[in-house]
Amino acid sequence: MHIAHELPQRLRFKSPVLADQGIDVLHLEAALLALSGIRRVRFNPIASSLIVHYDGVAAHRQALLNWLNGQFHAVRQQRLAPGESNRENATPARVFTAAISLFLLPILPCLGRKILTWTLVAPIVWEGSKTLASEGIKVEVLDSLAVGLAALRGEYFTAIATFGLLELGAYLENKTEARADGLLRHLLKPMPSKTWVERDGALIEIACSDLVAGDRIEVGTGDLIPIDGKVLSGNAAVNQASVTGETLAVRKEKGDKVLSGTVLEEGRLRILATRVGSDTTTARIARFIENSLQQQSKTQCLAEDLANQRVYLTLGLGGLVYAATRDLDRLASVFLVDYACALKLGTPVAIKSALYRGATHGILFRGGQAIENLGEADTFVFDKTGTLTTGLLEVTNVKSFGAEHWNEAQLLSLAASVEEHATHPVADAVVKQARKHAFQHIEHEDVNYLVAHGLTTQVNGQKVVIGSRHFLEEHQQVSFAAHNRSIHALERAGKTLLYLALDGKPLGLLALRDSVRPEAKQVLADLRAAGVKNLIMLTGDQQDKADALAAELGIDRVFADCPPEDKGKVVKQLRDEGQTVAFIGDGVNDAPALIAAHVGIAMPKGADLARAAADIVLLDDHLHTLVNAKRLSNQTLDLIRLHFNVSTTVNTAVIAGAAFGWLNPVLSALLHNGATIGVLLNSMAGVKLRSEVDRTR
Repeated sequence: MHIAHELPQRLRFKSPVLADQGIDVLHLEAALLALSGIRRVRFNPIASSLIVHYDGVAAHRQALLNWLNGQFHAVRQQRLAPGESNRENATPARVFTAAISLFLLPILPCLGRKILTWTLVAPIVWEGSKTLASEGIKVEVLDSLAVGLAALRGEYFTAIATFGLLELGAYLENKTEARADGLLRHLLKPMPSKTWVERDGALIEIACSDLVAGDRIEVGTGDLIPIDGKVLSGNAAVNQASVTGETLAVRKEKGDKVLSGTVLEEGRLRILATRVGSDTTTARIARFIENSLQQQSKTQCLAEDLANQRVYLTLGLGGLVYAATRDLDRLASVFLVDYACALKLGTPVAIKSALYRGATHGILFRGGQAIENLGEADTFVFDKTGTLTTGLLEVTNVKSFGAEHWNEAQLLSLAASVEEHATHPVADAVVKQARKHAFQHIEHEDVNYLVAHGLTTQVNGQKVVIGSRHFLEEHQQVSFAAHNRSIHALERAGKTLLYLALDGKPLGLLALRDSVRPEAKQVLADLRAAGVKNLIMLTGDQQDKADALAAELGIDRVFADCPPEDKGKVVKQLRDEGQTVAFIGDGVNDAPALIAAHVGIAMPKGADLARAAADIVLLDDHLHTLVNAKRLSNQTLDLIRLHFNVSTTVNTAVIAGAAFGWLNPVLSALLHNGATIGVLLNSMAGVKLRSEVDRTR
C-alpha cells in the first residue's frame, strides 16, 4: 500500500487489495478509528483507495503508516459473511447516468432515444419481473410497471426521470440504513493485539489473547485497556466515553475498577485482570450489538406487514383509476407511490439510531424489542439492594455490652482484626470503619470461617465468635435476650447487626446500614414524569423498615420480607394484573425476575447471570442512566409513530393527486421519494438524550 496523495491532515492510499469486495469495511474502519489522532476514514473500493483524515501530528501519521504496513493484513482477514455486502459503499452511478441521459435526449434521434431509455430501465423492469415470479406483488413490481408503461408509450423523458428518481431514492435509503448499521458496528473497537504483563517478576509483551484472569498488566498513556480489572498501583486519567458516555476523563488510582475499551489519557497504571477475552465489558457490548442488528421488534414486523398490505392497496387503486379514466399516466403516477419504503426502513433505522445513542450513554439494549418494551413499561419494580441503595455497607453503631476492658474502640478493633480474613461486604465495611479510626490490631489464633454464619478464633486463650444472632444463639448457645431493647431499636432503624461473643457471653454488636443512593428520590420522580405509573420495591427487610424507605422515596407499593425465590413470582403476579413490568436488579437471585418481566434491566455491578438474563444492561453505576433509557425508549416509539402518520398522510395525498390527474409520474415519484428520504433522515437523526440528565453527579 502506498501514499497516492497527501495534504495537511489528509492521506490517500492506493492498493489493489482495497478493491476486494469481501473485505468487511466497517471492521477495518473501526480498527483505523481506534488509532490515536484518526478522525475520519473512507474506503473507495472502485478506485482501490483509502482516505484517512487525522489531526496532523507527525507521531500519529507514523503510527498510521506502521499499522497499514503491519497489522492491516491481519485485520483485513475479517471477511463479510455470505450474503452480506458493504452497503455503505453503494454509488450513485445510475443517478448520474439518468441525469446525463436527460440532457442527451433532445439531441438524439427517435431510435436513439428509444434505445437509451430501454437500456436504462431494462434492469428495473427485469427486477420487477423476477420479484413477481418469486415473491409475488411487491414494491419492485409497481415501480417496474410504472417505468415500463412510460417507456412503452414513448414517454422517454418521463421514463428516464422516473428511473433516476427511483434510483436516487434507493441510493439514499441504502446509505441511510447502512449508516445506521455502521454507527453500531463502529462501537466495536478492536482491542490492542499486545500488552505488557508481569511474569516471573519481569515485564514482557504478550498477545492479549494469551491473557488470563489474575495477570498483572501495565498500561501507559495513549493505550487502550484490554481487560476489565482492578488498579493495583499508579494514578491516571482514563477516558470512558466509549463505554459510559462520560465526556471527561475519570481519575483512577489504587483500588478502582477499570473497563476494557477505555483509553488511558495520562499517567500509568498497573492492573489486576479480573475479566479477559470474551468475558470483558467490550466483548459483552459486542455481543449485544451483534444481537441487536439481527433482532426485529414487534413494531418492525408490524411495519413490514402494513407496508406489504399497502402494496395491494396501491395496485387495487391503480386498477380502479385506470378502469375509470383509461389514462395510463394516472396509472403510472399511482403505481409510483408506495408506503413500503418509509414504513419498512424508517422503523429499523430509528431503532438502530436509538441502539447507538444508548450504547454511547452507557445503555445496552438487547435489540429493538427491549426498546419497545421499556417504552411501553408502566410499572418499575426495584430490587432494593444495589439499585435504590449503593449496595455498600457502612458501620453506623458500635455497642459494647459492658464487658470489662472492652470499650467501643476496642470492640471495633477486635471485629476488624478477625473480619479482615473474610471477603464478604460486611467484613469489608467493618475493616474500612476501623481503619478510619487507626485501629490497633489484636493478635488472635487461626480463624475458622463458617459460610453464611460467622467466624471463630481464640484471643489470649478466650474463644471469640462473630456472626449473625442465629449463629451465636443456635450454634454457640450465646443468648442476647437481655439486650433485646437495644437490638430491636437498631433493627427498626433498618440496620444490619453483627454480633460478638467472648467465652460464651455477649460482648457487643456492630450495626451497619446500606445507604440509599443520593439520586434515588429524584430518579423515581423523573421516571413518573416519563410515564411510569407504578413504582414498586422488593426487599428482604422487615415491613416497618421497608415502609419507611418507601415513604422517603415516594414508592407506591412494597413487598417486604420477600425471599429471593419469590421475586419472580411477584413479577408474574404484577403481569397477571395487567401491568407492563420493568424489573431492575443486580444479583444472581434476580435472574428469574429479570426473565419474568416484560423487560429486565441489570445494574452495572450485577452478577454475570443477571447480566445474561437481562434485556438491558446499564454500564454506568448511576440511576439517572435508567431515566435516560426510559426517555430514549419513549422518544423512539414517539418518533416511529410520528413517521408512520407523516408517511401515511403524505403518500395518501400523493396517491389522491395522481388519481385525479393533478400529478404526473415525475412529480409523483419526486414527492413520494422526498417524503421517504425525509423520514429516513429524521430517523437517522433519532432522538437526543437531554444533556441535563446525561450526567448528573
